[in-house]
Amino acid sequence: MLQNVIFNALEFGATGDGITLDSAAINAALQECEAQGGGRVALPTGTYLCGPIQLRSNVNLHLEAGATVLFSRDFDHFPLCIASYEGQKTVQCRSPIWGENLRDVSITGAGTFDGQGEAWRPVKRMKLSPDEWETLCRSGGAVDEARGIWWPSEAALRGEATVRKLRSSGGAPRIADYEGARDFLRPNMVQLTGCQSVTLDGPTFTNSPAWNVHLLLCEDVVVRNCTILNPWFAQNGDGLDLESCRNVEVVDCTFDVGDDAICLKSGKDAEGRRRNRPCEAITIRRCTVLHGHGGVVVGSEMSGGVRDVRVEDCDFRGTDVGLRFKTCRGRGGIVENIDIRRVAMANIKGAAISFDMFYGGTAWGEGEAISPRFEPVSEATPQFRGVSIRDVTCEGAQVAIEMRGLPEMPIEAITIENMRVESERGVLLQDARDISLREVQVVVPALPVLEIRNVGNLSVLNFSGQNHRADEISSLGANPASPNGNGQRHV
Repeated sequence: MLQNVIFNALEFGATGDGITLDSAAINAALQECEAQGGGRVALPTGTYLCGPIQLRSNVNLHLEAGATVLFSRDFDHFPLCIASYEGQKTVQCRSPIWGENLRDVSITGAGTFDGQGEAWRPVKRMKLSPDEWETLCRSGGAVDEARGIWWPSEAALRGEATVRKLRSSGGAPRIADYEGARDFLRPNMVQLTGCQSVTLDGPTFTNSPAWNVHLLLCEDVVVRNCTILNPWFAQNGDGLDLESCRNVEVVDCTFDVGDDAICLKSGKDAEGRRRNRPCEAITIRRCTVLHGHGGVVVGSEMSGGVRDVRVEDCDFRGTDVGLRFKTCRGRGGIVENIDIRRVAMANIKGAAISFDMFYGGTAWGEGEAISPRFEPVSEATPQFRGVSIRDVTCEGAQVAIEMRGLPEMPIEAITIENMRVESERGVLLQDARDISLREVQVVVPALPVLEIRNVGNLSVLNFSGQNHRADEISSLGANPASPNGNGQRHV
Protein backbone atom coordinates (compact mmCIF):
# COMPACT_ATOMS: atom_id res chain seq x y z
CA MET A 1 0.00 0.00 0.00
CA LEU A 2 1.43 3.38 -1.01
CA GLN A 3 2.02 5.83 1.82
CA ASN A 4 0.86 9.45 1.66
CA VAL A 5 4.43 10.79 1.62
CA ILE A 6 5.81 13.01 -1.17
CA PHE A 7 9.47 13.21 -2.11
CA ASN A 8 10.37 16.09 -4.45
CA ALA A 9 13.09 15.03 -6.89
CA LEU A 10 14.53 18.57 -6.82
CA GLU A 11 15.38 18.11 -3.16
CA PHE A 12 17.58 15.16 -4.13
CA GLY A 13 19.58 17.21 -6.63
CA ALA A 14 17.54 17.02 -9.83
CA THR A 15 17.66 20.25 -11.84
CA GLY A 16 15.05 19.87 -14.57
CA ASP A 17 17.15 22.08 -16.84
CA GLY A 18 17.33 19.61 -19.74
CA ILE A 19 21.14 19.73 -19.70
CA THR A 20 22.26 18.17 -16.42
CA LEU A 21 21.90 14.40 -16.16
CA ASP A 22 19.19 13.99 -13.49
CA SER A 23 18.75 10.22 -13.37
CA ALA A 24 21.03 9.73 -10.34
CA ALA A 25 19.00 12.22 -8.32
CA ILE A 26 15.67 10.74 -9.39
CA ASN A 27 16.86 7.22 -8.62
CA ALA A 28 18.07 8.38 -5.20
CA ALA A 29 14.62 9.82 -4.49
CA LEU A 30 12.92 6.59 -5.58
CA GLN A 31 15.26 4.50 -3.44
CA GLU A 32 14.76 6.67 -0.37
CA CYS A 33 11.00 6.66 -0.86
CA GLU A 34 11.01 2.86 -0.90
CA ALA A 35 13.26 2.75 2.18
CA GLN A 36 10.85 5.02 4.04
CA GLY A 37 7.94 2.65 3.41
CA GLY A 38 6.76 4.04 0.10
CA GLY A 39 4.98 7.09 -1.23
CA ARG A 40 5.27 9.45 -4.18
CA VAL A 41 8.31 10.86 -5.98
CA ALA A 42 7.21 14.02 -7.76
CA LEU A 43 8.88 15.68 -10.74
CA PRO A 44 7.75 19.31 -11.00
CA THR A 45 7.58 21.20 -14.28
CA GLY A 46 10.88 21.01 -16.14
CA THR A 47 12.91 18.86 -18.52
CA TYR A 48 14.86 16.06 -16.87
CA LEU A 49 17.69 14.56 -18.92
CA CYS A 50 18.06 10.96 -17.78
CA GLY A 51 19.70 7.61 -18.16
CA PRO A 52 17.78 4.57 -16.85
CA ILE A 53 15.22 5.12 -14.08
CA GLN A 54 14.72 2.10 -11.81
CA LEU A 55 11.22 1.92 -10.37
CA ARG A 56 10.67 0.70 -6.82
CA SER A 57 8.03 -1.21 -4.85
CA ASN A 58 5.36 0.85 -3.08
CA VAL A 59 6.49 3.97 -4.95
CA ASN A 60 4.54 6.21 -7.32
CA LEU A 61 6.61 8.17 -9.85
CA HIS A 62 4.50 11.24 -10.60
CA LEU A 63 5.16 13.71 -13.42
CA GLU A 64 3.40 17.00 -12.93
CA ALA A 65 1.96 18.83 -15.93
CA GLY A 66 4.82 20.36 -17.88
CA ALA A 67 7.37 17.81 -16.68
CA THR A 68 9.28 15.92 -19.38
CA VAL A 69 11.74 13.10 -18.81
CA LEU A 70 14.07 13.22 -21.80
CA PHE A 71 16.17 10.10 -22.07
CA SER A 72 19.79 10.51 -23.07
CA ARG A 73 21.12 9.96 -26.58
CA ASP A 74 24.41 8.71 -25.08
CA PHE A 75 24.22 4.92 -25.28
CA ASP A 76 26.91 4.57 -22.60
CA HIS A 77 24.25 5.61 -20.09
CA PHE A 78 22.36 2.37 -20.85
CA PRO A 79 24.42 -0.70 -19.84
CA LEU A 80 23.82 -4.05 -21.47
CA CYS A 81 21.63 -6.52 -19.60
CA ILE A 82 19.85 -9.83 -20.08
CA ALA A 83 16.35 -9.07 -21.33
CA SER A 84 13.41 -10.54 -23.19
CA TYR A 85 12.51 -9.30 -26.66
CA GLU A 86 10.00 -10.72 -29.12
CA GLY A 87 9.37 -13.61 -26.76
CA GLN A 88 12.94 -14.81 -26.31
CA LYS A 89 15.81 -14.19 -23.91
CA THR A 90 18.48 -11.91 -25.35
CA VAL A 91 20.84 -9.04 -24.56
CA GLN A 92 19.70 -5.44 -24.87
CA CYS A 93 20.62 -2.05 -23.53
CA ARG A 94 18.96 -1.32 -20.21
CA SER A 95 15.48 0.12 -20.66
CA PRO A 96 15.07 3.81 -19.83
CA ILE A 97 12.30 2.93 -17.33
CA TRP A 98 12.53 -0.47 -15.73
CA GLY A 99 11.65 -2.63 -12.76
CA GLU A 100 11.72 -6.31 -11.83
CA ASN A 101 9.70 -8.27 -9.27
CA LEU A 102 8.04 -5.18 -7.81
CA ARG A 103 4.77 -4.73 -5.94
CA ASP A 104 2.50 -1.68 -5.90
CA VAL A 105 4.38 0.35 -8.48
CA SER A 106 2.89 3.20 -10.48
CA ILE A 107 3.63 5.99 -12.92
CA THR A 108 1.11 8.84 -12.94
CA GLY A 109 0.60 12.46 -13.88
CA ALA A 110 0.22 14.61 -16.97
CA GLY A 111 3.91 14.70 -17.92
CA THR A 112 5.81 13.09 -20.79
CA PHE A 113 8.50 10.44 -21.17
CA ASP A 114 10.49 10.96 -24.39
CA GLY A 115 12.83 8.14 -25.41
CA GLN A 116 14.55 10.10 -28.20
CA GLY A 117 14.17 6.98 -30.28
CA GLU A 118 15.46 8.61 -33.45
CA ALA A 119 18.97 8.24 -32.00
CA TRP A 120 18.49 4.45 -31.89
CA ARG A 121 16.14 3.33 -34.63
CA PRO A 122 16.91 2.30 -38.21
CA VAL A 123 14.57 3.68 -40.87
CA LYS A 124 13.40 1.80 -43.96
CA ARG A 125 13.55 3.73 -47.20
CA MET A 126 10.17 2.39 -48.31
CA LYS A 127 8.50 4.25 -45.45
CA LEU A 128 9.73 7.70 -46.49
CA SER A 129 9.22 9.98 -49.44
CA PRO A 130 12.27 10.50 -51.71
CA ASP A 131 12.88 13.94 -50.21
CA GLU A 132 12.58 12.63 -46.65
CA TRP A 133 15.02 9.82 -47.45
CA GLU A 134 17.62 12.15 -48.92
CA THR A 135 17.30 14.54 -45.98
CA LEU A 136 17.76 11.67 -43.55
CA CYS A 137 20.85 10.38 -45.37
CA ARG A 138 22.41 13.85 -45.39
CA SER A 139 21.96 14.06 -41.61
CA GLY A 140 24.69 11.46 -41.06
CA GLY A 141 24.51 7.83 -40.03
CA ALA A 142 25.04 4.91 -42.41
CA VAL A 143 23.12 3.15 -45.18
CA ASP A 144 23.23 -0.55 -45.94
CA GLU A 145 24.62 -1.86 -49.23
CA ALA A 146 21.17 -2.22 -50.78
CA ARG A 147 20.41 1.39 -49.81
CA GLY A 148 17.16 0.26 -48.28
CA ILE A 149 17.80 0.94 -44.58
CA TRP A 150 19.35 3.95 -42.85
CA TRP A 151 21.10 3.42 -39.53
CA PRO A 152 21.98 6.09 -36.95
CA SER A 153 25.63 4.98 -36.98
CA GLU A 154 28.05 2.66 -38.72
CA ALA A 155 28.33 0.75 -35.43
CA ALA A 156 24.58 0.10 -35.40
CA LEU A 157 24.73 -1.16 -38.99
CA ARG A 158 27.60 -3.54 -38.20
CA GLY A 159 25.92 -4.64 -34.98
CA GLU A 160 23.01 -6.20 -36.84
CA ALA A 161 25.22 -8.87 -38.43
CA THR A 162 27.03 -9.50 -35.15
CA VAL A 163 23.80 -10.04 -33.24
CA ARG A 164 22.29 -12.25 -35.94
CA LYS A 165 25.35 -14.50 -35.80
CA LEU A 166 25.33 -14.68 -32.00
CA ARG A 167 21.62 -15.49 -31.81
CA SER A 168 21.86 -18.19 -34.47
CA SER A 169 24.67 -19.94 -32.61
CA GLY A 170 22.32 -21.09 -29.83
CA GLY A 171 23.05 -21.25 -26.14
CA ALA A 172 22.33 -18.77 -23.38
CA PRO A 173 23.18 -15.17 -24.27
CA ARG A 174 26.22 -13.67 -22.53
CA ILE A 175 26.56 -9.93 -22.10
CA ALA A 176 30.28 -9.92 -22.87
CA ASP A 177 29.66 -11.36 -26.33
CA TYR A 178 27.41 -8.44 -27.27
CA GLU A 179 29.53 -5.48 -26.14
CA GLY A 180 30.62 -4.69 -29.68
CA ALA A 181 27.01 -4.48 -30.87
CA ARG A 182 25.70 -2.05 -28.24
CA ASP A 183 24.53 0.53 -30.79
CA PHE A 184 22.26 -2.06 -32.40
CA LEU A 185 20.67 -3.33 -29.16
CA ARG A 186 17.76 -0.93 -28.82
CA PRO A 187 15.82 -1.15 -25.54
CA ASN A 188 12.10 -1.03 -24.96
CA MET A 189 11.36 2.30 -23.29
CA VAL A 190 9.30 0.93 -20.39
CA GLN A 191 10.15 -2.59 -19.24
CA LEU A 192 8.42 -4.10 -16.20
CA THR A 193 9.02 -7.78 -15.51
CA GLY A 194 7.41 -9.99 -12.88
CA CYS A 195 5.58 -7.13 -11.16
CA GLN A 196 2.28 -7.14 -9.25
CA SER A 197 -0.19 -4.28 -8.80
CA VAL A 198 1.03 -2.00 -11.58
CA THR A 199 -0.65 1.28 -12.53
CA LEU A 200 0.15 3.56 -15.45
CA ASP A 201 -2.26 6.49 -15.31
CA GLY A 202 -2.03 9.72 -17.26
CA PRO A 203 1.42 10.19 -18.80
CA THR A 204 2.43 10.39 -22.43
CA PHE A 205 5.04 7.85 -23.53
CA THR A 206 6.61 8.86 -26.82
CA ASN A 207 9.43 8.17 -29.26
CA SER A 208 10.75 4.87 -27.92
CA PRO A 209 13.94 3.16 -29.18
CA ALA A 210 12.03 -0.12 -29.75
CA TRP A 211 8.70 -1.12 -28.16
CA ASN A 212 7.17 1.67 -26.13
CA VAL A 213 5.67 -0.09 -23.08
CA HIS A 214 6.40 -3.79 -22.46
CA LEU A 215 4.89 -5.57 -19.46
CA LEU A 216 6.18 -9.14 -19.03
CA LEU A 217 4.82 -11.64 -16.50
CA CYS A 218 2.95 -8.90 -14.65
CA GLU A 219 -0.33 -9.28 -12.73
CA ASP A 220 -3.09 -6.93 -11.62
CA VAL A 221 -2.30 -4.12 -14.04
CA VAL A 222 -4.18 -0.93 -14.90
CA VAL A 223 -3.17 1.18 -17.91
CA ARG A 224 -5.48 4.19 -17.93
CA ASN A 225 -5.65 7.62 -19.57
CA CYS A 226 -2.26 7.16 -21.23
CA THR A 227 -1.14 8.48 -24.59
CA ILE A 228 1.38 6.24 -26.34
CA LEU A 229 3.07 7.65 -29.43
CA ASN A 230 5.73 6.75 -31.98
CA PRO A 231 6.42 8.01 -35.49
CA TRP A 232 4.45 5.95 -37.99
CA PHE A 233 7.73 4.78 -39.60
CA ALA A 234 9.27 3.74 -36.26
CA GLN A 235 10.88 0.32 -36.69
CA ASN A 236 9.45 -2.08 -34.05
CA GLY A 237 7.59 0.93 -32.70
CA ASP A 238 4.88 -1.02 -30.83
CA GLY A 239 2.63 0.82 -28.41
CA LEU A 240 1.67 -1.48 -25.51
CA ASP A 241 2.86 -5.10 -25.41
CA LEU A 242 1.34 -7.34 -22.73
CA GLU A 243 3.30 -10.58 -22.60
CA SER A 244 2.22 -13.45 -20.34
CA CYS A 245 0.32 -10.98 -18.16
CA ARG A 246 -2.78 -11.68 -16.06
CA ASN A 247 -5.64 -9.48 -14.87
CA VAL A 248 -5.00 -6.37 -16.96
CA GLU A 249 -7.29 -3.45 -17.73
CA VAL A 250 -6.42 -1.03 -20.54
CA VAL A 251 -8.93 1.80 -20.61
CA ASP A 252 -9.31 5.28 -22.12
CA CYS A 253 -5.92 5.26 -23.84
CA THR A 254 -4.84 6.75 -27.17
CA PHE A 255 -2.27 5.15 -29.47
CA ASP A 256 -0.54 6.50 -32.57
CA VAL A 257 2.43 4.26 -33.29
CA GLY A 258 4.68 2.64 -35.88
CA ASP A 259 3.85 -1.02 -35.28
CA ASP A 260 1.18 -2.95 -33.36
CA ALA A 261 -0.76 -0.65 -31.03
CA ILE A 262 -2.14 -2.97 -28.31
CA CYS A 263 -0.56 -6.39 -28.57
CA LEU A 264 -1.08 -9.57 -26.54
CA LYS A 265 1.80 -12.05 -26.47
CA SER A 266 3.04 -15.04 -24.46
CA GLY A 267 6.50 -16.02 -25.65
CA LYS A 268 7.91 -17.45 -28.84
CA ASP A 269 8.19 -21.06 -29.99
CA ALA A 270 9.82 -23.62 -27.67
CA GLU A 271 10.92 -21.01 -25.13
CA GLY A 272 7.39 -19.66 -24.84
CA ARG A 273 5.92 -23.14 -24.50
CA ARG A 274 8.40 -23.96 -21.72
CA ARG A 275 7.42 -20.78 -19.91
CA ASN A 276 3.79 -21.88 -20.27
CA ARG A 277 2.30 -18.59 -19.06
CA PRO A 278 -0.66 -17.42 -21.09
CA CYS A 279 -1.71 -13.84 -21.46
CA GLU A 280 -5.12 -13.97 -19.81
CA ALA A 281 -7.95 -12.05 -18.17
CA ILE A 282 -7.36 -8.93 -20.27
CA THR A 283 -9.91 -6.13 -20.71
CA ILE A 284 -9.45 -3.37 -23.29
CA ARG A 285 -12.07 -0.60 -23.24
CA ARG A 286 -12.63 2.79 -24.84
CA CYS A 287 -9.25 2.97 -26.57
CA THR A 288 -8.48 4.92 -29.74
CA VAL A 289 -5.83 3.90 -32.25
CA LEU A 290 -4.90 6.46 -34.90
CA HIS A 291 -2.11 4.56 -36.62
CA GLY A 292 -0.46 1.21 -36.21
CA HIS A 293 0.02 -2.14 -37.88
CA GLY A 294 -3.00 -3.34 -35.91
CA GLY A 295 -5.49 -1.84 -33.48
CA VAL A 296 -5.77 -4.80 -31.12
CA VAL A 297 -3.38 -7.62 -32.02
CA VAL A 298 -2.85 -11.16 -30.76
CA GLY A 299 0.54 -12.69 -31.62
CA SER A 300 2.53 -13.58 -33.38
CA GLU A 301 4.56 -14.62 -30.29
CA MET A 302 1.70 -16.45 -28.52
CA SER A 303 3.29 -19.82 -27.75
CA GLY A 304 2.09 -19.80 -24.14
CA GLY A 305 -1.49 -19.06 -25.20
CA VAL A 306 -3.86 -16.10 -25.03
CA ARG A 307 -7.28 -16.48 -23.42
CA ASP A 308 -10.14 -14.76 -21.64
CA VAL A 309 -9.87 -11.41 -23.42
CA ARG A 310 -12.58 -8.77 -23.71
CA VAL A 311 -12.37 -5.80 -26.08
CA GLU A 312 -15.15 -3.22 -26.22
CA ASP A 313 -15.97 0.31 -27.36
CA CYS A 314 -12.74 0.92 -29.28
CA ASP A 315 -12.05 3.11 -32.30
CA PHE A 316 -9.42 2.42 -34.98
CA ARG A 317 -8.68 5.16 -37.52
CA GLY A 318 -6.14 4.50 -40.25
CA THR A 319 -4.49 1.35 -38.92
CA ASP A 320 -3.05 -1.23 -41.31
CA VAL A 321 -5.37 -3.90 -39.84
CA GLY A 322 -8.18 -3.47 -37.35
CA LEU A 323 -8.51 -6.66 -35.29
CA ARG A 324 -5.49 -8.83 -36.01
CA PHE A 325 -4.73 -12.42 -34.98
CA LYS A 326 -1.39 -13.70 -36.32
CA THR A 327 0.72 -16.81 -35.86
CA CYS A 328 2.60 -19.43 -37.85
CA ARG A 329 3.77 -23.02 -37.74
CA GLY A 330 6.29 -23.59 -34.97
CA ARG A 331 4.63 -21.30 -32.45
CA GLY A 332 2.22 -23.68 -30.76
CA GLY A 333 -0.11 -22.16 -28.19
CA ILE A 334 -3.88 -21.75 -28.11
CA VAL A 335 -5.80 -18.50 -28.55
CA GLU A 336 -9.32 -18.90 -27.19
CA ASN A 337 -12.26 -17.29 -25.42
CA ILE A 338 -11.96 -13.83 -26.98
CA ASP A 339 -15.00 -11.52 -26.82
CA ILE A 340 -14.95 -8.32 -28.91
CA ARG A 341 -17.85 -5.85 -29.02
CA ARG A 342 -18.64 -2.40 -30.36
CA VAL A 343 -15.60 -1.52 -32.46
CA ALA A 344 -15.67 1.31 -35.01
CA MET A 345 -13.06 1.51 -37.77
CA ALA A 346 -12.29 3.77 -40.71
CA ASN A 347 -9.65 3.96 -43.44
CA ILE A 348 -8.14 0.56 -42.71
CA LYS A 349 -5.30 -0.10 -45.15
CA GLY A 350 -5.57 -3.91 -45.02
CA ALA A 351 -8.20 -6.16 -43.47
CA ALA A 352 -10.76 -4.96 -40.96
CA ILE A 353 -10.59 -8.40 -39.29
CA SER A 354 -7.69 -10.77 -39.93
CA PHE A 355 -6.92 -14.29 -38.70
CA ASP A 356 -3.62 -15.31 -40.28
CA MET A 357 -1.82 -18.56 -39.44
CA PHE A 358 0.76 -17.99 -42.19
CA TYR A 359 2.24 -14.84 -40.65
CA GLY A 360 5.76 -14.27 -41.93
CA GLY A 361 6.95 -11.43 -39.71
CA THR A 362 6.14 -8.87 -42.36
CA ALA A 363 3.52 -6.25 -43.09
CA TRP A 364 -0.08 -7.31 -43.72
CA GLY A 365 -0.39 -9.07 -47.05
CA GLU A 366 3.31 -9.99 -47.27
CA GLY A 367 3.38 -13.22 -45.24
CA GLU A 368 3.96 -16.80 -46.33
CA ALA A 369 1.89 -17.97 -49.27
CA ILE A 370 -0.92 -20.34 -48.41
CA SER A 371 0.21 -23.92 -48.95
CA PRO A 372 -2.18 -26.87 -49.35
CA ARG A 373 0.26 -29.28 -47.74
CA PHE A 374 -0.56 -30.85 -44.39
CA GLU A 375 2.10 -30.81 -41.69
CA PRO A 376 2.03 -33.23 -38.73
CA VAL A 377 0.18 -31.77 -35.75
CA SER A 378 2.42 -31.33 -32.70
CA GLU A 379 2.90 -29.05 -29.70
CA ALA A 380 4.32 -26.56 -32.20
CA THR A 381 1.00 -26.30 -34.06
CA PRO A 382 -0.86 -23.11 -33.06
CA GLN A 383 -4.64 -22.88 -32.64
CA PHE A 384 -7.20 -20.08 -33.01
CA ARG A 385 -10.62 -20.95 -31.61
CA GLY A 386 -13.54 -19.53 -29.69
CA VAL A 387 -13.63 -15.89 -30.83
CA SER A 388 -16.81 -13.77 -30.80
CA ILE A 389 -16.87 -10.43 -32.63
CA ARG A 390 -20.04 -8.36 -32.76
CA ASP A 391 -21.31 -4.84 -33.39
CA VAL A 392 -18.55 -3.69 -35.74
CA THR A 393 -18.53 -0.93 -38.34
CA CYS A 394 -15.78 -0.17 -40.82
CA GLU A 395 -15.83 2.72 -43.27
CA GLY A 396 -13.16 1.70 -45.73
CA ALA A 397 -10.80 -1.29 -45.81
CA GLN A 398 -8.93 -3.34 -48.39
CA VAL A 399 -10.55 -6.59 -47.17
CA ALA A 400 -13.58 -7.00 -44.94
CA ILE A 401 -12.70 -10.29 -43.21
CA GLU A 402 -9.90 -12.75 -43.89
CA MET A 403 -9.20 -16.12 -42.30
CA ARG A 404 -6.17 -18.17 -43.35
CA GLY A 405 -6.00 -21.32 -41.29
CA LEU A 406 -3.55 -24.19 -41.53
CA PRO A 407 -4.69 -27.25 -43.48
CA GLU A 408 -3.80 -29.41 -40.48
CA MET A 409 -5.30 -26.97 -37.94
CA PRO A 410 -8.21 -24.92 -39.26
CA ILE A 411 -9.35 -21.77 -37.53
CA GLU A 412 -12.29 -22.89 -35.41
CA ALA A 413 -15.46 -21.58 -33.76
CA ILE A 414 -15.46 -17.94 -34.86
CA THR A 415 -18.66 -15.90 -34.67
CA ILE A 416 -18.98 -12.51 -36.36
CA GLU A 417 -22.33 -10.81 -35.80
CA ASN A 418 -23.86 -7.45 -36.70
CA MET A 419 -21.07 -6.05 -38.82
CA ARG A 420 -21.19 -3.50 -41.63
CA VAL A 421 -18.07 -2.86 -43.67
CA GLU A 422 -17.20 -0.97 -46.84
CA SER A 423 -14.16 -2.55 -48.48
CA GLU A 424 -12.43 -3.26 -51.78
CA ARG A 425 -12.80 -7.02 -51.31
CA GLY A 426 -15.25 -9.00 -49.26
CA VAL A 427 -14.87 -12.03 -47.01
CA LEU A 428 -12.08 -14.56 -47.66
CA LEU A 429 -12.20 -17.82 -45.70
CA GLN A 430 -9.74 -20.69 -46.06
CA ASP A 431 -9.12 -23.71 -43.84
CA ALA A 432 -11.70 -22.92 -41.19
CA ARG A 433 -14.62 -24.68 -39.53
CA ASP A 434 -17.58 -23.86 -37.33
CA ILE A 435 -17.72 -20.29 -38.62
CA SER A 436 -20.83 -18.17 -38.09
CA LEU A 437 -21.58 -14.97 -40.01
CA ARG A 438 -24.78 -13.32 -38.78
CA GLU A 439 -26.22 -9.99 -39.85
CA VAL A 440 -23.08 -9.13 -41.83
CA GLN A 441 -23.30 -6.50 -44.57
CA VAL A 442 -20.36 -6.02 -46.92
CA VAL A 443 -20.28 -3.19 -49.47
CA VAL A 444 -17.71 -3.83 -52.22
CA PRO A 445 -17.03 -2.47 -55.74
CA ALA A 446 -17.79 -5.83 -57.34
CA LEU A 447 -18.72 -9.40 -56.49
CA PRO A 448 -17.77 -11.98 -55.29
CA VAL A 449 -18.36 -10.83 -51.75
CA LEU A 450 -17.70 -14.22 -50.12
CA GLU A 451 -14.93 -16.64 -51.11
CA ILE A 452 -14.55 -19.94 -49.27
CA ARG A 453 -12.02 -22.74 -49.61
CA ASN A 454 -11.97 -25.83 -47.42
CA VAL A 455 -14.46 -24.44 -44.92
CA GLY A 456 -16.56 -26.82 -42.85
CA ASN A 457 -19.83 -26.04 -41.09
CA LEU A 458 -20.21 -22.43 -42.21
CA SER A 459 -23.40 -20.90 -40.83
CA VAL A 460 -24.64 -17.77 -42.57
CA LEU A 461 -27.71 -15.80 -41.52
CA ASN A 462 -28.79 -12.54 -43.15
CA PHE A 463 -25.48 -11.99 -44.90
CA SER A 464 -25.60 -9.42 -47.70
CA GLY A 465 -23.10 -8.18 -50.23
CA GLN A 466 -23.71 -4.95 -52.10
CA ASN A 467 -21.57 -3.07 -54.58
CA HIS A 468 -20.84 0.64 -54.26
CA ARG A 469 -23.28 1.42 -57.07
CA ALA A 470 -26.06 -0.30 -55.16
CA ASP A 471 -27.25 -2.10 -58.31
CA GLU A 472 -26.05 -5.58 -57.49
CA ILE A 473 -26.79 -7.42 -54.26
CA SER A 474 -26.05 -10.96 -53.14
CA SER A 475 -27.88 -12.27 -50.09
CA LEU A 476 -27.36 -15.54 -48.30
CA GLY A 477 -29.48 -17.41 -45.83
CA ALA A 478 -27.48 -20.29 -44.37
CA ASN A 479 -24.65 -22.69 -45.17
CA PRO A 480 -23.38 -21.74 -48.63
CA ALA A 481 -20.54 -24.22 -48.12
CA SER A 482 -20.89 -27.93 -48.33
CA PRO A 483 -21.35 -29.54 -44.88
CA ASN A 484 -17.97 -31.24 -44.95
CA GLY A 485 -16.17 -28.13 -46.16
CA ASN A 486 -14.82 -29.67 -49.35
CA GLY A 487 -14.39 -27.64 -52.49
CA GLN A 488 -14.56 -23.96 -53.23
CA ARG A 489 -17.39 -21.45 -53.44
CA HIS A 490 -17.68 -17.83 -54.60
CA VAL A 491 -20.77 -15.73 -53.94
